[in-house]
Amino acid sequence: MSVWGVCALALLSQAPAKNPAPPAVPPARAVPASLTAPAQPAAAPVAPPVRENGWSALTPEQRAALIADKAESPLAERLLGMSEKFLNTPYVLSPLGEGQGVDPDPTFRLDAVDCLTFVEESLALGLAKGEAEVPALLERIRYASTPTYEDRNHLMEAQWLPNNIKKGLLVDVTRKYAKADTVSVTKTLTAHTWQSKSSMALQLPRERQPVGTFTLDMIPLDKVLEHARGVASGTILVVMREDLPLKATRITHLGFVVQKKKRTYLRHASRGGYNRVVDEDLETFLARNARYDKWKVTGVSLFEARRPPDTLASQPAPAQGSADVGTP
Repeated sequence: MSVWGVCALALLSQAPAKNPAPPAVPPARAVPASLTAPAQPAAAPVAPPVRENGWSALTPEQRAALIADKAESPLAERLLGMSEKFLNTPYVLSPLGEGQGVDPDPTFRLDAVDCLTFVEESLALGLAKGEAEVPALLERIRYASTPTYEDRNHLMEAQWLPNNIKKGLLVDVTRKYAKADTVSVTKTLTAHTWQSKSSMALQLPRERQPVGTFTLDMIPLDKVLEHARGVASGTILVVMREDLPLKATRITHLGFVVQKKKRTYLRHASRGGYNRVVDEDLETFLARNARYDKWKVTGVSLFEARRPPDTLASQPAPAQGSADVGTP
């Protein structure tokens, strides 16, 4: 399956994969107990990355110190620093869960990511002022309100993006960068959508299946490079495909924009030729996507992460629509 097919599955179906989950990190490098779910049964090992990621050599004390260090720095710098530590981390489809129930995968891990969990964990680590805040922040990002499978933000247009915008964690900045080249696009979910095989794979009860039309700004694929150099590092880039009625989303991938050496890169968890987290030249990435014809890529949207209120990590989730926009 192509890299995009796999990433689409990662976003469309966050149910437990049919294949056995990879083993937990070896004890000497395990994440702190406060950030882990119950231990999982042993399974077939995942092929090691070409090089270790930036987390693997750190002791728990060093990791805690890193998360707390320069916590008041600009958020974009924090996101770049935390996401950089994930470079070379192996791609594993849907590596996180609730530690029990429908998806018993760990609630947090540093040894495996997919395109979505890479962004979620980088956000939680970057937003945290200390290690103790990470679990609650990750929970706030991944769930609408409560940390249950049914309440997880499974769908990007209908759940993940609007819920995190309402909580003040994200702001849509697509039009800020593309201006007149921005177009408005929609994704419509109907009862018919939820009858498709890919939608039913989510195993959501009928009352938890979102329906309606969801609108987003988008930069058409052929216009992205015209504006890419102006996009700030640390901005979240999401990739859209054409709207198909039986697909529950048209967003199939995401990562962070990184500006370096007078070039624009996408830092993302990629499966296929890479099968790990990489910094890929954005022009190369877009050219490859432009060649897909079975489910055409139509463009990208851009989102800026914001700092939540100081009490966010310890307070219950806000009621729908009640959150203020955070600060950069």
